[in-house]
Amino acid sequence: MYLSKPKSFWENVLWTDETKIELFGKAHHSTVYLKRNEAYKEKNTIPTVKYGGGSMMFWGCFAASGTECLECVQGVLKSEDYQRILGRTGEPSVRKLGLRPRSWVFQQVNDPKHTSKSTQKWMATKRWRVLKWPAMSPDLTPIEHLWRDLKIAVGKRCPSNKRPGAVCKGRVEKKIPGPDYRRGGWSGRSRPRFENRPTAAVGQPATN
Repeated sequence: MYLSKPKSFWENVLWTDETKIELFGKAHHSTVYLKRNEAYKEKNTIPTVKYGGGSMMFWGCFAASGTECLECVQGVLKSEDYQRILGRTGEPSVRKLGLRPRSWVFQQVNDPKHTSKSTQKWMATKRWRVLKWPAMSPDLTPIEHLWRDLKIAVGKRCPSNKRPGAVCKGRVEKKIPGPDYRRGGWSGRSRPRFENRPTAAVGQPATN
């Protein structure tokens, strides 16, 4: 669909997505092989955390020129909430990232809140040009590599509760530099490269 698009086209795309970050522990079951009477040894247990621990949802965006907003999502993200986030961050991010005002392209995956009638109507009123995205292929977006780097950084800081997560809200362009386009990070042959690992982590150190 987009194989013939020139480099200049991809440099003018605003990539967006949401992700869930486990602030403490893991979201999946762990299997431990142990000897008899060793069930409660420290190496075979997973510590609990006060104030709930658990995970937090974030929305973020970036372009070939760098990263921009990182928004902390409170509760379940609905179409109306998604539209409010875009209203606050979309066009300001386009300006700060230096995308061409009249021809920039907005990318999102085919999540129900992204493709709902109210969201489509909202984007139509804004006259945003939306990149057509193939069905059932959310992992094709290069922002998945950015999320991976962010989760690794959060995982190294071991947050002890969810409250410090509020520090993640806001711009993080100085903390997670954008991909180096000239070195082939956007060539299609390798994932986007980042000059540094993110330091905009949540709380103190964390297991990923």
